[in-house]
Amino acid sequence: MNLILIAITACLVNNVVLSQFLGICSFLGVSKQIKNSASLGGAVIFVITISSAVANLLYQFLLAPLHLEYLETIVFILVIAALVQIVEMFLKKTSPAIYQALGIYLPLITTNCAVLGVALTNVQNEYNFIESVTAGFGTAVGYTIAIVLLAGIRERISEADIPAPFRGAPVVLLSAALMSIAFMGFGGLSF
Repeated sequence: MNLILIAITACLVNNVVLSQFLGICSFLGVSKQIKNSASLGGAVIFVITISSAVANLLYQFLLAPLHLEYLETIVFILVIAALVQIVEMFLKKTSPAIYQALGIYLPLITTNCAVLGVALTNVQNEYNFIESVTAGFGTAVGYTIAIVLLAGIRERISEADIPAPFRGAPVVLLSAALMSIAFMGFGGLSF
């Protein structure tokens, strides 16, 4: 039950994009088409889940025992950068179209504050290995849900008759704000 609670909290209640406002750059930049958003979401799920696992192991078995906790940010960034390189090489080889569509936003996963934020939050919450992986996966799924929803809204908006002052960035930001307000409703969930 505790793992389900961690996953739901990370995914919906404390949604990394809509509640904590981390990862906004790629959230707004890639969310023009559902296909590209889902692809980035898949990459983020892989990177956050695996980086949560590796960061937890490194922290528990290397940094904490050697009293090198002050190096956690640097170590976590290196782990994330390596994982993003693996995803980038995989997509370039297996799906060049998606690789091209994601463009600069794929390597930017390395500097996506959401990815680093999850690793640091897991340490702060003193999660064990399984809890860290669960929180990482839940956070990444929440990110994917948010970016795919925004992409769906943006696809519909592109065909709508919107007053000139609201076209482009204003309507996208307004849509994201309304999504954020809607996700606040999950804060009332109780188990």
